[in-house]
Amino acid sequence: MSPPPDTGRAFDPVPAGHPDTHMYVGTLSFDLLLGDVRSLKEKRSVVRPIVAELQRKYAVSAAEVDHMDLHRRAVIGLALVSGDAGHLSDVLDRCERLVAGRPEVELLSVRRRFHGEDD
Repeated sequence: MSPPPDTGRAFDPVPAGHPDTHMYVGTLSFDLLLGDVRSLKEKRSVVRPIVAELQRKYAVSAAEVDHMDLHRRAVIGLALVSGDAGHLSDVLDRCERLVAGRPEVELLSVRRRFHGEDD
């Protein structure tokens, strides 16, 4: 099957709304209490490696998103898009275990959101 004539739009072999098209978006936000941290510079040295490891190991978008001016608190947010709800849930679980297992932070709370086709 050859692609349709160039209409200026991207070629999509599966029409929108077709039953085989699925997209799921998952987000996590981690509210963290940092250990023996006395400055924002020390805070960065704790938070940046966590964000980098999440990005590297799980290919998620991650960043520090709140409490930027507090040196003992941080909120890290992450997002992931997948065509498979099971895969998405598995990756979010792994991310949560990674952060919860870090000895230099105390995980105060986790907020998980899952958005599917019907949202």
